Amino acid sequence: MKHRIVVLGAGYAGAFAAGNLARRLSPADTEITVVNAVPDFVERMRLHQLAIGQDLTFRKLADVFAGTGVRLRLARVTGVDPERRTVAVTGEDGDGELTYDTLLYALGSSVAHHGVPGVAEYAFDVTGRSSALRLRERLAGLGEGGTVLVVGEGLTGIETATEFAESRPDLSVALAARGELGAWLSPKARRHLRQAFDRLGITVHEHTAVEAVEPTRAIAADGTSIPADVTVWSAGFAVHPIAAASGLEVAETGQIVVDRTMRSVSHPDVYAAGDCAYAIGDNGRPLPMSCASAGFTNMQATAAIIARLTGSEVPATGLKYYGNHISLGRRDAIFQMVDEDVRSKSWYLGGRTAARLKSGVLNGAGWGIAHPTFGMPKRKRRLANAPDRAGVRVAA
Repeated sequence: MKHRIVVLGAGYAGAFAAGNLARRLSPADTEITVVNAVPDFVERMRLHQLAIGQDLTFRKLADVFAGTGVRLRLARVTGVDPERRTVAVTGEDGDGELTYDTLLYALGSSVAHHGVPGVAEYAFDVTGRSSALRLRERLAGLGEGGTVLVVGEGLTGIETATEFAESRPDLSVALAARGELGAWLSPKARRHLRQAFDRLGITVHEHTAVEAVEPTRAIAADGTSIPADVTVWSAGFAVHPIAAASGLEVAETGQIVVDRTMRSVSHPDVYAAGDCAYAIGDNGRPLPMSCASAGFTNMQATAAIIARLTGSEVPATGLKYYGNHISLGRRDAIFQMVDEDVRSKSWYLGGRTAARLKSGVLNGAGWGIAHPTFGMPKRKRRLANAPDRAGVRVAA
């Protein structure tokens, strides 16, 4: 019987991992299934562009995995039972159940409401394709002078506010920051960021904690009312409660607690990658939820799975966070390197050069998804003690 590998989620972490597993493991011994709720690969790093009206091409996952041997199951994950090694799903074909021998959990994250009243009812976000399209429709209906408030001074908030202001100069765009705008950046990069906000005409409300969202305004902790025809919530991410409900050991964030190889500390047949993994980086700190972390954790998880299945030594891939790359519209960006303590270094790259570099990163990630097996090498690794075609068991 073939070893059944099930990958939950086909985002940056899941899609790359499935392709890498198919590329390096023999289909004579393994069966790889990817479960995803939607038929397209969603480039999450571009969703703020989709929301403001830019046309993006979405790759069909069926085309991405065609000819790779990876099976695609279009369904939503509703539960995981690590004791029975099963995954409950629901889709167009109704409810179902998948059995696995090895599970790679890569369901990602969604917007975190933090219990703020009115966010779920009135705010928009750019953490998923459906929510970005909902925002796109609302923004398309805003006329000249319409007000947009972006809540959150993190990478998503900054990229969303600048993209909106550049693409729709007829709108009045503002950003609410709990602290100082770009406080984590080096002094020069911080000045560059403020100059970009001034150039784009974005109003910044610093030291402003939004405690309620209403249909046409947001209310700050000090009672200040900030007008907003549209409020875009980008104040952090949260993982789905499925992992916690399954009995897997999770952190306070709900992320799956993993060891250095991305293996669940409570269930050795389960691995996690991407935003849903509580992974400790090489600096001793938890990796932040980011596309970069998705890349590091999926490479470590797939390397560990392959090594353990083929009887090889598990390699340790790098788990280092190098810095922040922030788009400021289409023609400007900031690339800020950080040290081992995640403090910004004095050097940074900004302007059009940084924007071209960010574009290259996005295009490279898209190319990698479109070619998940990178050419499918002729020689693939057999599982440890797998039988050969004559029925004789051979070493991997």
